[in-house]
Amino acid sequence: MKKNLLPIIVMYLLFVMISFVTNLCNPMAVILKSNFDVSNFAAQLGNAANFIAYAVMGIPSGLLLRKIGYRNTALVAIGVGIVGVFLQYLSGWASVESFAVYLAGAFTAGFCMCMLNTVVNPMLNTLGDGGNKGNLLIQFGGVCSSTAAVLVTILMGSLIADATKAKIADATPALMIALGVFVFALIVLLLVKIPEPEKEKGEIRETRSKDKYSAFSFRHFKLGMIAIFMYLGIEVGVPTYVMQYLSTAPSKATPGLGIDTNVVGMIVAVYWFLMLIGRLVGGLVANRVSSRTQIITVSLITLLLVLLGIFLPENIMVSMPGVDWASLTVITAKIPLAIVAFILVGLCTSVMWGGIFNMAVEGLGKYTSVASGAFMTMVCGGGILIPLQAYVADLMGSFRLSYIVVLGCALYILFYAIYGSKNVNKNIPT
Repeated sequence: MKKNLLPIIVMYLLFVMISFVTNLCNPMAVILKSNFDVSNFAAQLGNAANFIAYAVMGIPSGLLLRKIGYRNTALVAIGVGIVGVFLQYLSGWASVESFAVYLAGAFTAGFCMCMLNTVVNPMLNTLGDGGNKGNLLIQFGGVCSSTAAVLVTILMGSLIADATKAKIADATPALMIALGVFVFALIVLLLVKIPEPEKEKGEIRETRSKDKYSAFSFRHFKLGMIAIFMYLGIEVGVPTYVMQYLSTAPSKATPGLGIDTNVVGMIVAVYWFLMLIGRLVGGLVANRVSSRTQIITVSLITLLLVLLGIFLPENIMVSMPGVDWASLTVITAKIPLAIVAFILVGLCTSVMWGGIFNMAVEGLGKYTSVASGAFMTMVCGGGILIPLQAYVADLMGSFRLSYIVVLGCALYILFYAIYGSKNVNKNIPT
């Protein structure tokens, strides 16, 4: 892998971009509730737009990857991402201030995230020669992703401060950072040569369309697509509604604790920090512990933690740290132990993406690039399951009870790891 060090570093930079822009959506939902006085469900439409874009762009991304290669696909994606982030910034202008413009920006940014994910995951898997080494590289890419998620969550918490008065314009520094990272990555990609595995092996042919097989001929891949759909409901759903629960005023129809958003940002950042720790550990053991074993273990622990989060008495409280950004002092807030259980799920989701992707594309060979695009369509799970959880929260008047959606997702992933991930189509030539 030493000869591929520079391309690996570039892929990790793209992981940072994906995470930073994607994780803007969660705190932006807090802003949307205040700026436009909308329900929990409507506030999550930005998240939904970002992830629904994967359903639209997933397969085209895989085809684009096959036609123009990894590097050019990433360059196109970055151009689209710049447009998407700028639209979100524009939606906060006093002369514009439009919910629709923000949603358009989130949707456009989602196209970018989809294309970049289509590039980075199969590229890292290929650079690591698949198997455990491929999973190892993806897990360390996840470390970069988690680091960006921690930083953007803390940053947005400090920018919002008072959730009841938040405006889109408050997020301007974060949006400018996102634009800056895009421009930097664009320059780096123009200067660095990225391997094109399929071109180098002569595997891109016009006759491919006549192949009687495809990625969809593999049962474990199709079930893996559903698994990644469910995974998004866990990874994004857990911190999203921890943030909503902690920051929402007790007087609202779906009551929360009404904690200052700067403190909430620090608390929710712990979730992403735990993902970072989990991915570091997962990366270190990936050469010795199979993806299947990892996913079975973390799925079981997720089920236990979510059940504790739902049913633990709310009056059992613990102290969590935060920061008063005005005075730069550390402060503490009392939160239910149940919320700590939800936050600990970050340790489990840390290895799920890499493990599921690794299992789903194992043995696909020449079908991997198109499979990666199809795989990305299922990231739309974040755009369907997150609003669904918001609807459940509105319907039941409880953020904690809405986590029954997360329970269902974890159950399916456990099924996939135990049974669905087995390749029963080894007779197909790849």
